[in-house]
Amino acid sequence: MLLINEINRRKEMIKNILVLAFPAVMEMSLNTMLGFADTLMISRIIGKEGLAAVGFANQIIFTLIFIFSSFNAGATAMVARSYGEKNYKRLNKIVGENLTLNLFIGIIIFMASYFYGDQILKVFDISKNVYQMGLSYLKVVSFSQLFMFISFAAAASLRGAGDTKTPMYITGMANILNIFGNYALMTGFYVFPELGIAGAALSTTISRAIAAFLYLYILISGERKIKLHFHSLRISTYIIKPLWKLSYAAALEQFFMQLAFFTNGIIISKLDTTSEAAFRILINIESTSFMPAIGIAIATTTLVGKHLGEKNPEKSLDTGYTAALLGIVWGIFMGTIFFLLPVPILSIFTSESPLISRAINSLKIAGFNQPLLAFMIIMAGALRGAGDTRGAMILTSLRLWTIFIPLSYVFAIILQYGVAGVWIAEISSFIIFSILINRRFKSMKWAKIKIFD
Repeated sequence: MLLINEINRRKEMIKNILVLAFPAVMEMSLNTMLGFADTLMISRIIGKEGLAAVGFANQIIFTLIFIFSSFNAGATAMVARSYGEKNYKRLNKIVGENLTLNLFIGIIIFMASYFYGDQILKVFDISKNVYQMGLSYLKVVSFSQLFMFISFAAAASLRGAGDTKTPMYITGMANILNIFGNYALMTGFYVFPELGIAGAALSTTISRAIAAFLYLYILISGERKIKLHFHSLRISTYIIKPLWKLSYAAALEQFFMQLAFFTNGIIISKLDTTSEAAFRILINIESTSFMPAIGIAIATTTLVGKHLGEKNPEKSLDTGYTAALLGIVWGIFMGTIFFLLPVPILSIFTSESPLISRAINSLKIAGFNQPLLAFMIIMAGALRGAGDTRGAMILTSLRLWTIFIPLSYVFAIILQYGVAGVWIAEISSFIIFSILINRRFKSMKWAKIKIFD
């Protein structure tokens, strides 16, 4: 009887995770498909130099975005905790103030990427043509940052309240517009001007603007679980203080993470253009594995925070491990595909034999990393949902800077393994730190963390 009850309890937990995770996974998959479509069109229409240029330009944009969007991790945890406590007045206040904060950050990121992007691009050891293409793309796409941050804030709030469907629908619509816009503006289809790589940037900006306005409409109309009031937009210490308490560690984590990726980009730029393009293709392919894991992590963050709001830390612990198991299963599935079918997968993105040859071994190596990658992503999401953003920050930063970056340089440059060296370094870092993050979550020290005074 006890065994039957345990099986039923576990099945209910998996169901709750999947109900929230499925729309989030679909949203992440749609984002991955957009990355695929962008990579495919730029590779086919403009060539490998255009592909490398967009990769380096986006590295600047996303370095800034991920660092400063970290406040949304704290907002999601606060909304989830308030939702679990049924404190809807505080919930809506969190939504409003986080939106205001993101609006200011979006303006700052736009100004930084537009006015100083040319100087940042010079950090990379790239050809003059790749630099000019990257700058052309960066100048246009920088305008989209304001809209992106509005969407980030709204989506984080909706997910915290358990609504993962709305972000999925809006993301899907925006991505479809982006794909059609890319083709039309890059090639000059029908009445549209032929703008080349700048057309891809313009299409991205337009689709992000439409998504932001849809999010605002939904929040203001109150058609979902959240109702945005204009008086809630005013900043107060009651909300900002705990938001900062939760988010500063997430911001530091993203700072160290994006700085590591940026440094890794510099390492990759020391290789030839074929290796640079191969690296960008591999990153897009690997997104098929970790995007669904991020979707499960989003659900885990919400449920762990909600159960803590309900004063049930044991259920939070069980939810975290159940979600991690789902992620490992997914990682094994994707890793098997990467290992067995590298050539057919790579052939989707390019017909150039040198590019495919350069990437085959790296994709096979990446296959072994997928279960560990999924486990780390979901465990970090569980810690953030519990309010332990500091623990997630320390473990992630140490993994990147004590193992991943040093070994990337050693394997890729010194030992001349090229792009494959990056994935060897990544596997090495995940093996060690998956053990450490498991120990942190299992300790349940996060159950004692207080978000609100």
